[in-house]
Amino acid sequence: MSFYIGNIEVKNKIILAPMAGVSNSPFRILARKYGAGLVYAEMVSDKGLLHSNEKTLKLLYMTDVEKPMAQQIFGSDKDTMVEAALYIDKHSNCDIIDINMGCPVPKVAIKAQAGASLLKDPDKIYDIVSEIVKHVTKPVTIKIRAGWDDNSKNAVEVAQKAEAAGAKAIAVHGRTRSQGYSGFADLEIIKAVKEAVKIPVIGNGDVTDGPSAKRMLEYTGCDAVMIGRGALGNPWVFREIDAYLKDGTMVDKPSNEEIKEMMILHLDALIELKGEKIACLEMRGHGPWYLKGIAHAKELRYKLSRTQTRDEFVEHINEFFK
Repeated sequence: MSFYIGNIEVKNKIILAPMAGVSNSPFRILARKYGAGLVYAEMVSDKGLLHSNEKTLKLLYMTDVEKPMAQQIFGSDKDTMVEAALYIDKHSNCDIIDINMGCPVPKVAIKAQAGASLLKDPDKIYDIVSEIVKHVTKPVTIKIRAGWDDNSKNAVEVAQKAEAAGAKAIAVHGRTRSQGYSGFADLEIIKAVKEAVKIPVIGNGDVTDGPSAKRMLEYTGCDAVMIGRGALGNPWVFREIDAYLKDGTMVDKPSNEEIKEMMILHLDALIELKGEKIACLEMRGHGPWYLKGIAHAKELRYKLSRTQTRDEFVEHINEFFK
């Protein structure tokens, strides 16, 4: 089940995606605890690092429990991307440096001309990756999309350029930038990328359980699957996929008691890292994700969206789950 990204061993084929506001240290710890073989940190701005932006630097926090871990950076200027990668190489405890070339949100892909915007210029991708590889000691990887839109699905060309530049792995989200998160991921493009390069390829998009993970692995031949939205409020998904890939076991879904305990555990971990105020604000997002599919939880979701303290949060969920 294991594979290597450069000299870093990843012991299974299940990876946590980098998600802004989600893939922080507490959530990465949960993902590793429940079976993720590798976790990605949320992306940080190259310029934020170079200007020592306090918020950006805080995003670099990690613990040894999370390793192996990839730290993702984004930007569009080769020189500042190299400087940011050097900073990560020297000051971060991560194992892998990943370059975001797939983020579809307008403030990144359009305003900053970073993320998925880089897909428009494969030669620029080659230049950025090759220059970073020359200057850092850690393996360099990239995360891309199928292309900018349906008329420019160039993931294969981009992957070949990145491999030639020295990238050690490529994660491919099977949607285009114009799709955002709508429609379905294109497994054909992931398969084509895998057939076109020799380095590991990580498939991303629509993996939410054991069967969907197995389908992507078998159809595309990719080396691993990356789980993003399927992990929201559901760190157990890594355990479920791991069991299914090993022998077809269908693990029971978590009980309501497990969900309640996990919500409190997650909140407490966020409080320890960020303080009660910010932790409660972040759990306004995580809370509804944990409650997805649970009957009669509408009122609880409403209450959690206004919760300001740990005591309030715990009181609301204890009352609901009693």
